[in-house]
Amino acid sequence: MEKRSGLVTVQGNPLVLLGPELRPGDKAPEFTVVDAELKPVHLSDFAGKVKLISVVGSLDTVTCELQTRRFNQEAARLSDRVAVLTVSVDLPFAQGRFCSTHGIEGLRILSDYQQVSFGTAYGVLVDGLRLLARAIFVVDAKDVIRYVEIVPEVSDHPDYDKALAVVAKLI
Repeated sequence: MEKRSGLVTVQGNPLVLLGPELRPGDKAPEFTVVDAELKPVHLSDFAGKVKLISVVGSLDTVTCELQTRRFNQEAARLSDRVAVLTVSVDLPFAQGRFCSTHGIEGLRILSDYQQVSFGTAYGVLVDGLRLLARAIFVVDAKDVIRYVEIVPEVSDHPDYDKALAVVAKLI
């Protein structure tokens, strides 16, 4: 598996990401994650929709919580032609508790804990930690990647407005 360094740090310390470097124009890779009921969910389940995929390390951290809450609010304003997804390796039970506590209803929270299929396919699995690097992917209705942001410092926020602007152009 491809290893990439120099892209992400945690408190200035470099991390290694596993998987390919995806770019706008690439075909979005298929993945298998699970929902709160441990049922498999795939990219193909959202066929014909624009996909805004928010990737977080753990919902139990401040920045990940804020990122998820922000996209939950934005999801309410977006067309039903947009699927807003948050992917982490948190256990589905913890994700469910998080959603209940924070009123998350506008987006789908999905867990990559079983196979890290998403993390390895999208190149955001942190080597040795089994966590995902903070990132955003926007995938159009034909499953072509239109926007990629891998946040350089794990504790920093992504560029929400830039990702949302790309989504707006696709709907």
